Amino acid sequence: MCALFGWLDCGKNLSHRQLKRLTQELANAAEERGTDASGISYVENGEIKICKKPKPAHKVKFDFPKNITAIMGHTRLTTQGNQKFNYNNHPFYGKADKSFAFAHNGVLYNDVELKKDKKLPKTHIETDSYAAVQLIEKQKKLDFDSLKGMAEDVQGSFTFTILDEENTLYFIKGSSPMFLIHFEKLDLYAYTSTESIMKKALKRSGLNQYSYQIIKLTEGDIISISRSGKIDCTEFEVSKFEGLSGFRYTNIADYYTSQEEMLLEICGCFGVPEEDVLLLLDYGYTADDVEEMLMNSDLLEDTLSGIKEINETEDLFEYCEKLQ
Repeated sequence: MCALFGWLDCGKNLSHRQLKRLTQELANAAEERGTDASGISYVENGEIKICKKPKPAHKVKFDFPKNITAIMGHTRLTTQGNQKFNYNNHPFYGKADKSFAFAHNGVLYNDVELKKDKKLPKTHIETDSYAAVQLIEKQKKLDFDSLKGMAEDVQGSFTFTILDEENTLYFIKGSSPMFLIHFEKLDLYAYTSTESIMKKALKRSGLNQYSYQIIKLTEGDIISISRSGKIDCTEFEVSKFEGLSGFRYTNIADYYTSQEEMLLEICGCFGVPEEDVLLLLDYGYTADDVEEMLMNSDLLEDTLSGIKEINETEDLFEYCEKLQ
């Protein structure tokens, strides 16, 4: 339930002021998925810079030097690792054959096992996400092969973004959402975790006046976009997923998806019992639907009331038969 956001300015058609406003509005809109911490990373003179604070995005003034090519950002809803210790917040710094910044939306369930099985170095960083950084570092190279290996080793819900010291932006798409667009006229790429976040940010930043193309990413995709706008892509094999119940499914679609598992993990943070989430999923609502309801208590209450009213009046199967 965290959010990823950012941009890659290949065309250099926007002013520094416009890019700063875009960054702030992306971060502010992304706050709907996490208010515990927020941060950005960028490259200055060939070095990765990371600015993050244990504060909601609207309380952070995101600043960066002129002539920056890309921004990679994150807003956090804490699931593991106290956000008050800033080293637990995203983005994280990593070093392989080149330096990089790393951000994650989702929850990894096998980070403890990975640390043991892969003999990852001990670290004071407490988050599950950092195990993915260490997997890349262990391979001593940042490329499609190392990213593929990392993505196939981790289990859980994820979409990762990576910005390297050469201003290449990587997307590793798991089950967590990602919305990526390209403004052809501006030669500007922008991304957020969801379309609704993007639309809010573009409206507030004034960029909604420009048309854009949606670059669709599906689970198992890895793509890179260079500072010149060159796109390369590959795929990783979506691994078997072990759910919270302990049963292993060859295809996560056989039962709850990893995104749904994540909702079950964190619904308590919103004061919503797991039983209500299960009820919504069993009635055919998607993980995205349920996620929206967690953010909108009125919508959640109305939906649950409607379902419970159905249950009180007649059997679910009889009700469905009447609709056919």
